Amino acid sequence: MHLGEIISLIVAVSWTVTALFADKASHRLGSMTANVLRLTLAILFLGGLLWITVGHPYPVYANREAWIWLALSALVGYVFGDWCLFNCYLSIGARFGQLFMTLAPPMAAIAGWAILGETLTWKSALAMAVTLSGIAISILSKGEGPRVKLTLPFKGVLLGLGAGAGQGVGLVLSKVGLQHYTEAIPADAPQAMATMLPFASTMIRAIIGAAGFLALMALQKDLPRLKAGIHDKKGMGYALIMTLFGPVLGVSLSLMAVQYTNAGIASTLMALTPVLILIPYAFIYKQRIKAREVLGVMVSMVGVALFFLL
Repeated sequence: MHLGEIISLIVAVSWTVTALFADKASHRLGSMTANVLRLTLAILFLGGLLWITVGHPYPVYANREAWIWLALSALVGYVFGDWCLFNCYLSIGARFGQLFMTLAPPMAAIAGWAILGETLTWKSALAMAVTLSGIAISILSKGEGPRVKLTLPFKGVLLGLGAGAGQGVGLVLSKVGLQHYTEAIPADAPQAMATMLPFASTMIRAIIGAAGFLALMALQKDLPRLKAGIHDKKGMGYALIMTLFGPVLGVSLSLMAVQYTNAGIASTLMALTPVLILIPYAFIYKQRIKAREVLGVMVSMVGVALFFLL
């Protein structure tokens, strides 16, 4: 019946919706306000989910080591990575922003080698090269003579690179935190805790991420913008939708997908967002998609697939 593959595709669609509404929220509310609201709503949803399933509306059993590593993961993945991603949306839009997110697997491989001592194989190097080639095809064009030129603002490209790096490195740090969290769970813990562990870990990351963005807004004396954002019904609607389709629905279904199919197949299908976003983004913003850009996305997706399937 291919249930796992179907769920994986639903996850990719869910994350496409998240990206589209994150783009809108960033333009309407500002990148940091959108992130604070998104993470705060995620904390509320995850707290309610944990309360229902394990009887505690907070990440129960997490020890100091789990909090430290998951906090580092949040600072790198959420505060740095998502700050770059949401500002990337402001500069070059969600369509290209999601293309740069294909850099997450290569960056995770490099971080795994540096932090965990994992082996970097020639297959990983090949996958990195293919992914980077796809991005280059999309953002470079022929200039005068033998030169090539960027088709996107340089600032947007740097933000995209930062977003992909933050996502990849944050993933490896969260993996370490999840290991410490797993070891801290007592034998008499509710049976549901094993299933809800990723959600409890995500809640820790959301708490630290929201606190990090609030601290940045306070330093920049930008808190009045947050107050205005809370009273912006349309902006709050965008934040609610991207929260529901991202941390709540997307994460839940991604965990379910790997239970029904090979993790490599599931990961590859769930990473289809840069492909799926092309048509709705072009329709919403009335932008023409160039053949070179489509080719670049497809090549990058091949690179992602190589990471998971070789």
